[in-house]
Amino acid sequence: MNVPVRDWHGRRVWLIGGSSGIGAALAEALHARGAEIALSARPSPRLDGLVERTSALAVPCDVTEHGALEGAAAVLREAWNGVDHMFYLAAHYAPMRGYELDLDQVRASVETNLLGAYASVAAALPLLEGRAGASLVLVASVAGYRGLPTAVAYGPTKAALINLAETLYLDLEPRGIGVHLVNPGFVRTPLTDRNDFAMPALIEPEDAAEGILAGLARGRFAIAFPRRFTAWMRLLRHLPDRLYFPLVHKATGL
Repeated sequence: MNVPVRDWHGRRVWLIGGSSGIGAALAEALHARGAEIALSARPSPRLDGLVERTSALAVPCDVTEHGALEGAAAVLREAWNGVDHMFYLAAHYAPMRGYELDLDQVRASVETNLLGAYASVAAALPLLEGRAGASLVLVASVAGYRGLPTAVAYGPTKAALINLAETLYLDLEPRGIGVHLVNPGFVRTPLTDRNDFAMPALIEPEDAAEGILAGLARGRFAIAFPRRFTAWMRLLRHLPDRLYFPLVHKATGL
């Protein structure tokens, strides 16, 4: 459904939200494959260290600040005159139940997980236009498939991101820009470290990075991993409500 990407040598890749977790692992993996990398995240020693290890172009910015991504895109246009791939990996997660809503955390989730993605797409598209095999890669989550306990803020933003990726594919594929949707299961990151429950099929960020790159090598639109977990989550999307809700209560104990 997209142009397969198997040779990364010389490809120019903009990673947004890539200073830790899956993003950092992707930066390392792409650097090892010969890609040129630009990293955008909030300024931090962690970002500085990743830039040094991957010889990346540092373009620090906060995706929730109005105009920040346009400024970052201007830097990349000056330095590279365009990019071949943009990955949106920025995420905010605060475990929360429906009876303990924290509207500040809800707002942070919406601003980072969804509005930041829109701003990143808007900033990246002019840089991708006319580049052979160009693509957007949006990292959502299986938490966006259906409602889940503790995900009252996170889940809806990821569901919206899934819909956004599908819509973008319809609009951009005829214009020569591919779109990939990534729905990971549980990955060991600073975000999932906040969970106080058992996470089935938990994988390391390096495994997630390899899963993403394997999906891009096949030209897939939807990339989900690990399959032993995400296949069940996809199946749950099709269960009738009268079966789904009792099953989730039983499986999670929540």
